[in-house]
Amino acid sequence: MTAPALHSLALIDPAARLGPGCTVGAFAIIGAGVELGPDCRVGPHVVIEGPCRIGRGNQIFQFASIGTAPQDLGYAGEATELVMGEHNVVREFVTINRGTVKGGGVTRVGSHNLFMAYCHVAHDCRIGDHVVMANAATLAGHVSVDDHAILGGLSAIHQFARVGAHAILGGGTMAPLDIPPYMMAAGNHASLHGINVRGLARRGIPRDTILQIKRAYRILFRSGQRLEDAMEEVQRRGLDAPEITRLLEFIRSTRRGITRP
Repeated sequence: MTAPALHSLALIDPAARLGPGCTVGAFAIIGAGVELGPDCRVGPHVVIEGPCRIGRGNQIFQFASIGTAPQDLGYAGEATELVMGEHNVVREFVTINRGTVKGGGVTRVGSHNLFMAYCHVAHDCRIGDHVVMANAATLAGHVSVDDHAILGGLSAIHQFARVGAHAILGGGTMAPLDIPPYMMAAGNHASLHGINVRGLARRGIPRDTILQIKRAYRILFRSGQRLEDAMEEVQRRGLDAPEITRLLEFIRSTRRGITRP
């Protein structure tokens, strides 16, 4: 195994644990309680604070700030943590905070995500896999973003709101309510603009399933019915793809309300 390659001007706490093959650039600061998996690349001037567990093969570019204390007035120095999966790309000036006790104590980031420059992930957020956050996209506390979602540059998600799987948000979108899976959303405040047909096709979703999602969208959001009645109609119409089940479950479980056209 290749030993970590640590620049002589990096400041690494003796209590930090770095896996084999890691590289750390000049003036990076890695604190106590940080665990880096194998083959991570930490650029110059990066700050990583613990408790923080980061998996294999992550790339963290210069000036990013990872695992820092939550920006929450109720935080009193508790040992909350950030847990990050594998093969994420964290670009310049990205900030990802640890959790808070009232939010469960953990900010959780999955794998194969791209955080472009100046993105912010606040305390207690949950991010799935293969998510893209474009430049300066921002998550308030307790936000969840499901797999394959794409957040356009300068978009912002309200505290406790959710972004469903395969959803795509246009640049500058302000989302105070939940964005359902498979949808396109844009605007301030956000509204729906149909389903993410191209994104679904690129990810191998069958054409018949995409057609079912289109039909469900028209019933749920274009028929003029109460949402509860529209969901019942979707089920009566025999739209039974697993994606439809997930869409209906997402809507039923909303706490903030659902974004609509």
